[in-house]
Amino acid sequence: MSLKVKIILGSTRPGRIVPIVGKWVEEIAKQQNGFDVEVVDLKEINLPLLDEAGHPRAQAYEHEHTKKWAAKIAEADAFVFLTPEYNSFPSAALVNAIQALAVEWERKVAAVVSYGGVSGGMRAAQELRQLLVNMNVMALPQSVPVPFVFNFIGEDGVLRPEQPVVDGLKGMFNELAVWGEALKPSRAQAA
Repeated sequence: MSLKVKIILGSTRPGRIVPIVGKWVEEIAKQQNGFDVEVVDLKEINLPLLDEAGHPRAQAYEHEHTKKWAAKIAEADAFVFLTPEYNSFPSAALVNAIQALAVEWERKVAAVVSYGGVSGGMRAAQELRQLLVNMNVMALPQSVPVPFVFNFIGEDGVLRPEQPVVDGLKGMFNELAVWGEALKPSRAQAA
């Protein structure tokens, strides 16, 4: 059975480049054996800021948007979060989307692809990984930064990073597969 991997586009700002980064990540993911890949755009999900009255652990969601978001996350085995760096932190939309749920994230694996200027979004990736661990997600240490991302987007709107970044992404997907398969039995036990 293939791993269901959700690539989560973690920026909703006007002028964002996360769809470009997401297309590149999706193409590499589809080259990997055993992945059932879906790109999930937080701009389309359009979650309000923590608008459920109950704690997410209770899963007593009142709003249809939260129910749809919860179902999408519950069906996944693994995640790849794409995040820019805003003030040394991931986007507020991404943090909100993660904190809107609880149980649906548990005992799954996640990786982070960050992008930006000189640091490639590494500070945001580190903060995001810490949040994921607190949500009972196995956050891979193999984060993939894309420094100076704008230098690698062609006039055709396609991201073509340097080969070490591509190799890093492929290695990250290898680890995602290992951990995704390893964690499946623990989720079955918890059910």
